[in-house]
Amino acid sequence: MAYQTEVINSQPQVTVTSYTVSRTTSDWSSNICDCCGDCGICLCGTFLPCILACQVAQDQGESCCLPFLPGALIALRTSMRDKYSIEGSICDDWVVMMCCSHCGLCQMAREQKLRG
Repeated sequence: MAYQTEVINSQPQVTVTSYTVSRTTSDWSSNICDCCGDCGICLCGTFLPCILACQVAQDQGESCCLPFLPGALIALRTSMRDKYSIEGSICDDWVVMMCCSHCGLCQMAREQKLRG
């Protein structure tokens, strides 16, 4: 039985193409404490925050029931930051929505109104 040996002189080549997507980031259009920048949003956020939260969720393409789920406003804020390429982190979103949720909600509504 004769075995035939074949010498391989080259290996198959793989071409890797890399794409870089540049994404410019920005800050929120208003500060967290700029509630008086839009009195309508400020009043709604102060006296009817559940209505404002439903409106913000719907404008973001989510269900009106979303704000009633635990932690959902943090996720909504993170989603908004991603959509508008706003600087920040999930930790920042958590701090804002846990420490001053009404102001954070008003800030999100103002952002949607401006960029809407």
